[in-house]
Amino acid sequence: MFKLLLSWRYLKTRFIALASIISVTLGVATLIVVNSVMSGFSHEMTNKLHGILSDVELVASGMGEIDRVEEKVEQIQSLLGDDLHGVTTVVRVPAMLNFLVHGQPRYHQIMLIGIDDQTFGNVTDFRPYLTNHFHRNGDVFRLMESGYDAELPEAGWSYRREKFRHEAYVREELERILQNQTNNLPVPIHQTPLPETTKVDKSENRDPIVNLAKLPPLPSQKPVLPTLSSDVPAGAGRELLSDDPQSFRSGAQDAWNPAPVDALAAHRAKVVLAPFDPITEQRVGIIIGIGIGRLRAHDPTTGKSQDMFFIRPGDDIELTLPSAGSQPRPLLENCTVVDFYSSKMHDYDGAFAFMPLSHLQRIRGMIDPATGGATVSAIQVKLKPNANLNAARDRLRAAFPMTHFPIMVQTWRDQQAPLLSAVEMEITILNILLFMIIAVAGFGILATFFMIVVEKTKDIGILKSLGAPSSGVMSIFLGYGLSLGIVGAGAGTMIGVLFVIYINEIASIISTLSGREVFDPSIYFFSTIPTLLNPWMVISVAGGAMLIAVLSSVLPALRAARLAPVDALRYE
Repeated sequence: MFKLLLSWRYLKTRFIALASIISVTLGVATLIVVNSVMSGFSHEMTNKLHGILSDVELVASGMGEIDRVEEKVEQIQSLLGDDLHGVTTVVRVPAMLNFLVHGQPRYHQIMLIGIDDQTFGNVTDFRPYLTNHFHRNGDVFRLMESGYDAELPEAGWSYRREKFRHEAYVREELERILQNQTNNLPVPIHQTPLPETTKVDKSENRDPIVNLAKLPPLPSQKPVLPTLSSDVPAGAGRELLSDDPQSFRSGAQDAWNPAPVDALAAHRAKVVLAPFDPITEQRVGIIIGIGIGRLRAHDPTTGKSQDMFFIRPGDDIELTLPSAGSQPRPLLENCTVVDFYSSKMHDYDGAFAFMPLSHLQRIRGMIDPATGGATVSAIQVKLKPNANLNAARDRLRAAFPMTHFPIMVQTWRDQQAPLLSAVEMEITILNILLFMIIAVAGFGILATFFMIVVEKTKDIGILKSLGAPSSGVMSIFLGYGLSLGIVGAGAGTMIGVLFVIYINEIASIISTLSGREVFDPSIYFFSTIPTLLNPWMVISVAGGAMLIAVLSSVLPALRAARLAPVDALRYE
């Protein structure tokens, strides 16, 4: 009993003991917070990468293509059997995206990916990252009237109609002014002012938009030629196929005044493209990463980040991409942005764009006109949750050896091995460095106990002369060290866990006091600081701190236990 009483007395009356406790507390709390934040970042990044990438991918080496796709897909299905969850094919090609910002051309390099929207969502987490909730369950390449996230400005068909009506109105007014100037006539002032609805919307996070819902009606459009195929979708280019050249020359030619018809065309089908109306039609749909059309900037006045959108769902953009084959040539394709892809990973949100696989294969010339077979860039495979990725990869590598097929078979971990290895190495080194803080506290406990042994030499001699055994004297100091470890580790664990739980609230308070954002989403593209509190990590950190405190008290305890009573009382 005397051992516990003496340990408690030393712990309560020594200021240097309080310093040792504080050092252990800070070391434990820091190690828990850093481990939780780093584990949260690693877990979030791993989940994002695994969701964006397929489990196993068969990709053509270099920028090559995979042919005889149907046969290879059937072979993959037979090899993997019950472990297979889904298969899809994709085409990847670097491209240049061109668009206008306040009348000035802008260019953005992207990785254009052609996907099959029916199977791509079964292999990767593609649909959950779309900003329109209708696209998460339906046709992803169709422009929607509504359903876009609240953080986006006005988008969809309502924005598209308003934008192109305004452009048509401005173009008509400019043509009228130029015509009057050409005829040397005074430019009349518009008799009727613009309606009150023509106002600039200056609300937050919205670009200036003119509301022209009540403008005078636009001039009547030219008559649209009839089509023989009623199932041609709007915007795809309506066609008029006729076997009688005289029917083409009469009526329709007068209305449109086209170029002279070739005489030899009497023996061929005639194709006449109807005019494209952007107010009622869309071009081929494309989904771009939200980082391409958005600039997230820091506002020094408010201290917060604000979004500026250069492109919105409903805008038309132009793509420049290479054709397939041994001698690629540049191709131009006009597309309509139908949605944003927002995975919260800057490297992907700022570089990826998706369009229909069949359309990308057709415009690049990846379809064999003789057989109708198409080539792809990669075949992506998703396995069931309990399947062994490495075993499935090895089976596919054996079936498609590099000596016979120019195809690389990799798991998603193989593709991201450098990044994952770097993160794991960083976490390991941080743990070692931060654990040294607790080791420094242990050396402080060691020095403190040696001072106590020297100072309490007389008391130790008295205890041993009264019959206290050496083991009892040693246990006093070991108990003292254990008490320091328990108190310091307990307080550090409590502080560290609470800090991790309320880390985002603490970051907001620090940002308010300092006037600067502690966690800037424009850098990390996370809305909050991700954390992962592992109970085993907390227990190991607290146990390690207590172990260091006890080990630091072993040498002073041995010295105190070896003191002879005569030597301890000789000079008293």
